[in-house]
Amino acid sequence: MPDTPEIRSGTVLGFDFGLKRIGVAVGTFELRLAHPLETIASELNAARFARIADLIGQWQPVLAVVGMPHHDEATVHEFAPTCLRFAHRLNGRFGIRVVWVDERYSSAAASMALNESGIFGRKQKLMLDQVAAQQILQHYFDEPGCAHELKRRQ
Repeated sequence: MPDTPEIRSGTVLGFDFGLKRIGVAVGTFELRLAHPLETIASELNAARFARIADLIGQWQPVLAVVGMPHHDEATVHEFAPTCLRFAHRLNGRFGIRVVWVDERYSSAAASMALNESGIFGRKQKLMLDQVAAQQILQHYFDEPGCAHELKRRQ
């Protein structure tokens, strides 16, 4: 991440962006552990960003990590530009530094984690996105070199 000082402490929010729901996770650089936080279940941008503003005000993150979808063969998914637009909005609206990571298999890993916790089927729907965000954020903590700095718009 050239030209940007390395962040070594503080809170980080992770996002699993979707058109119907946004999963949110939280963690800190000090512990390097991600925790599911909540699912924003709205399709209205105003409501989504109002809730994100509340979360940013509450947690005061130094960084946001956004999952970027890829296909199995490592090619960029057709939904990636929409996720990138979301990442740019986070940066533009809140002035927060944003990085993205490959979110491949995060929902499958989240579903497996919920299964292991005894949560199956429809009961997973309420938690799946925030646990996927947890997977995305934990991937960043475990492999910091996997992150890609959001390129600034000119």
